[in-house]
Amino acid sequence: MNKKKINFLEKAKRVFQIEAEAILELSRRLDKNFLKAVEWVANCRGRVVLTGMGKAGLIAQKISATLSSLGTPSLWLHPAEALHGDLGRVTSEDVLIALSTSGETEEITKLLPLIKKIGARLIAFTGNLKSHLAQYADVVLDVSVKREACPLGLAPTASTTAILAMGDALAIAVLEKKGFKKEDFALLHPGGTLGKRLLLKVEDIMRRGEENPLVREDVLVKDMLLAITRARAGSATVIDKNKRLVGIFTDGDLRRNIETDPKILERKVKEVMTKSPKTIKKGRLAEEALKILREYKIDEIPVVDEKNRPIGLVDVQDLLKAGIV
Repeated sequence: MNKKKINFLEKAKRVFQIEAEAILELSRRLDKNFLKAVEWVANCRGRVVLTGMGKAGLIAQKISATLSSLGTPSLWLHPAEALHGDLGRVTSEDVLIALSTSGETEEITKLLPLIKKIGARLIAFTGNLKSHLAQYADVVLDVSVKREACPLGLAPTASTTAILAMGDALAIAVLEKKGFKKEDFALLHPGGTLGKRLLLKVEDIMRRGEENPLVREDVLVKDMLLAITRARAGSATVIDKNKRLVGIFTDGDLRRNIETDPKILERKVKEVMTKSPKTIKKGRLAEEALKILREYKIDEIPVVDEKNRPIGLVDVQDLLKAGIV
């Protein structure tokens, strides 16, 4: 017997369409309740507690993580565990957001009178405005959907997407309300690329000491090359008698000169170095060093103090290791 061939691309497109329609419908329902939720979350003096059971619980964890990463302290509370002691995490200073499409999730409904007794404000994300959750909540955000993307109408799909979208909308609105900036984001994400770009300074990654050879301008090229070799570096920073930067000599300078000057090793560094190279002041961000390297198509940049004395060197490889590139 021949089985009917299924067009899985069309099936997938149907899922996207149903979930997209669910999200667009949410935007048409936004009202003063959403504004009140934004106000409460933004001005919360405690923590914003997210709770939900099953798939809604997984969405609750994501919303909680998003709020925390955007400067609003938040935690996820498992509703079943809350009934066995974890409710002690909730205080009267908190705002609790409960997620339940039906609004009748047993573990959630058992919590409702206890949340009221504690005194925390309660925001409900639910698709049933007549449910126990909706009746107990101080603010109700309607996340109902016309249909699930699941052809059986059973697996939470469009409904969980709607809850997640509402959580994202709330988190971003709170971000705007609180004036949260990218510098604040970087402080909370020091391990991420953006955090590193906005926090790491050139002093944090520069080569210094024996790894950054400094040579006087009257030194012979052959002696300078020995210094570079000992440091396992790709360049040497050239200084005058007052220890101020006057140039840099890189392996590129050596290649360019050795073709036309066989006696380059016996010449003084100041005769073949790159004079007045690009530099960056200490205290500047590593991200700024990267911009200079890219703009001028160079691989190294000396770090100097306020008197133009070299204190280190940033190589493009250092930026790579630091995760800036």
